[in-house]
This record gives sequence, C-alpha cells and structure tokens, in this order.
Amino acid sequence: MHFFNYYDQHIVKYDLITKFRYKKLTNIPTIKFISLRIQFKNDDLKSLITGLAGLELITSQKGTLIKSKVSKISVKIRKGQPIGCKLTLRQDKMFYFLTKLISYNTPKTHTSKLKNNLQHNLLSLNLSNVLIFSVLEKNYQFFRSLKNLNINLVTTSCSSKEFRFFIKSYKLKILNRQM
Repeated sequence: MHFFNYYDQHIVKYDLITKFRYKKLTNIPTIKFISLRIQFKNDDLKSLITGLAGLELITSQKGTLIKSKVSKISVKIRKGQPIGCKLTLRQDKMFYFLTKLISYNTPKTHTSKLKNNLQHNLLSLNLSNVLIFSVLEKNYQFFRSLKNLNINLVTTSCSSKEFRFFIKSYKLKILNRQM
C-alpha cells in the first residue's frame, strides 16, 4: 500500500511537473475516486448477493444496490427493483484496489473499453473476466455467475494530453495498448 502512495507522490507527480508547466501545485492532476459497478439483466436475488459479496471481497468495503429508475416491460423489471450493485473507492482503499488491478493485470484474461470524456476525465474499463482476482477464483462455485465489472477512474486533469500522460504514468498494460 505504501508503495503506491510513494509512487503516486514522487514519481507520477514528478513526471507531470517535468512534462507540463503548473503555476500552482494544486493544479497537478490526481485521482478523485474509482467507481466499481456490476449490473445484471434480471433481478435474481442470488446474483445480487453474489455481486455484492464479490465487490466486498475485492475491495474490503461494502457496496450498495442499484435500483431501476424506470420500468422496462420487455425485461420484466419494475421501477425501484434492484438491477445491480456499485461501490465507490476513495483515498487508501482506492490505491489498494489499483495495486490489485495492476498486479493481476494480464492482457489475455480480460478485455477493456476505453472512454476519454474531456469534461470529467473519465477512464472506463470493462473487465469481462472477474475471476482474475485470486480471492474470487478460490471460490469459483460461488462467483462463476459474475460476468462484467465496470471500473470508472475519475481524475482532475484539465486537458486530454495531460489526462493521457497521467494514465500512462501508472503503467497499466491495457492502457498502454490503446492510447
């Protein structure tokens, strides 16, 4: 855990300062938060419990349920029914999850989709195989129904160049392939 804080404070910020010119130290981009989300097509109670337990095991933090805002007749979902679970990570737990993601990151085990939104500077990843985390893989029988994990990483960067450089400085293999 201390490794990632040290890496963020000394190496990433130093790289940003040498590459871009900042008038204030508060203008240096940081990661605001990481949002994790698992959504299901049906409102099966077993899959919702599995999703919440999986998120809690990966991050050591309790998640909340996502409820439907509108009713969808074709999928037989009423307004207010739970359709998934979500979790927001900040500060130390966010860095802990990033170290897990970097250490388990192998290009063959998951696919990713990259979105760069210039207003919010959002990096969105979609892990199709959640079982790359060893905690979930050990309990395969319970977590085999988990399909997609959406990871949204929100930063405070101002421009697209700054955003790309900031994300590449963390040396995630999937990001280096797509940027």
